[in-house]
Amino acid sequence: MLRSLLRAAASAASARPQSIRRKAIPVPSSPWAASADSSTSGPAYQLLSSRCFAVKKKSPPKVKNVKAKTQAKVEASAASSMESSSAAATFDLEDEDARLRRLAEDENNKALDVGPSGRPLFTSKSSLSQLFSQDTCTYMKFSVEDLNAVLPEGLPSGMVSEFEESKRSALLVRQSFLDLRDNFRRIVDPSLQSSGRKGSKVRKQIVLDGPVSCGKSIALAMLVHWARDEGWLVFYVPHGREWTHGGFFYKNPQTGLWDTPVQAANALQDFLKYNESRLQQLPCQISDPIPLGEGAGVGWMKGADTMAMPEGSMLYDLIQTGLTYTHAAVGVLVRLRKELSLVKDVPVLFVIDQYNSWFTFSEYEEPVTVRSCRPVHARELATVNAYRSMMHNDMMVGAFSHSTAVGKLRQHLPDVPEDARVNFPRYNLDEAATVSYYYLRQRMVNRDAFSEEGWKKIFYLSNGNGKEMRWLFPFMRKSDPEVSQG
Repeated sequence: MLRSLLRAAASAASARPQSIRRKAIPVPSSPWAASADSSTSGPAYQLLSSRCFAVKKKSPPKVKNVKAKTQAKVEASAASSMESSSAAATFDLEDEDARLRRLAEDENNKALDVGPSGRPLFTSKSSLSQLFSQDTCTYMKFSVEDLNAVLPEGLPSGMVSEFEESKRSALLVRQSFLDLRDNFRRIVDPSLQSSGRKGSKVRKQIVLDGPVSCGKSIALAMLVHWARDEGWLVFYVPHGREWTHGGFFYKNPQTGLWDTPVQAANALQDFLKYNESRLQQLPCQISDPIPLGEGAGVGWMKGADTMAMPEGSMLYDLIQTGLTYTHAAVGVLVRLRKELSLVKDVPVLFVIDQYNSWFTFSEYEEPVTVRSCRPVHARELATVNAYRSMMHNDMMVGAFSHSTAVGKLRQHLPDVPEDARVNFPRYNLDEAATVSYYYLRQRMVNRDAFSEEGWKKIFYLSNGNGKEMRWLFPFMRKSDPEVSQG
């Protein structure tokens, strides 16, 4: 039985090639399939291979012609698009110049400074400390030179875009900003707590959270402006992400943390720009020597691990030491945080934008093996570790920035009080109405196309996003009455 099975299997195996040859004799439906089987023996395959060869001879010229025609069309379309783009750029430039001329002419026409329901579009107050609830939903005019002088660390990108596109340096007075300002005002002056809004709780530490482009960074900048006008000492960090990216980084064996001397020197320089005269009057209260670390690209200082400050030094002298000696930059910045918490002669406020960048991983990596690295968390950086915590009695406010692509963080953050997180809203309907009339005043839309229905559509479409409203406004068109009736 076994032998008969083996003979049957052998006979079936020998019969397969013959059946394959019989099926391969007919002409294939595609010449490419025939060329694939041209290696098979037999006259039929020789005939098919020659036919395929003839097809291949004729096809290349056609492909070349198609390619030539396509390239010609592409070149023609590219030339036309370049001409149209240059023409559009010229038109936009001319249109922008015309708008600037008309805005200059409108400056003397006060009848245009009218907001919704006939209310004034601009407030008459000249200082942020003079603003009250009745000034909300109005615009306050600023001078760019004054803003740069009060905020030498840099203006928020949203503020700069607003000024550039509206062609005027003015900002909307919002109730959310007044609540933030009055919160810290009542901390310094407890007699004002009785005049606060009902249900408002005074907080020394606040974290502003909210959707993208809701105005958190602008509110922080206006808060710093107000505090400095009041004579406060403000440590302002407009770009917290820069503390965790770029520059040199070294692990300090004395502290176990990572030193970033370039970022430390930049932070000291920014703090000195506006507060130089005040820092010359504030004495150092900690007499311990400053620990030294590796300098930016120069290694360790030979023969010294610490640097003593002379007796009677001021905070200005402390900062100058960190700027003069790169080995002491990180140590001075960490010491400055402790010194500012001891200042009692003047209110001290810490303002950190892009605060969420300090709760995730930095750009730096620590080699673990020859082929692997470990990402360094922001809390392992000496500078971030000194300034991130809100578990103290100092006034501090931070804001989350969704432009840094950090991602969503958990509700309860380490080193942050549970009730510190405050949601910062987008524009409401009343604020959007004022913004719309302001953009109309600044000729971002034609008066013929402006309508209440139009700006409300933009408000609901953007969901109160200030950046999107500013981008959508020039697209407002006059609605067709037949379409609106239908």
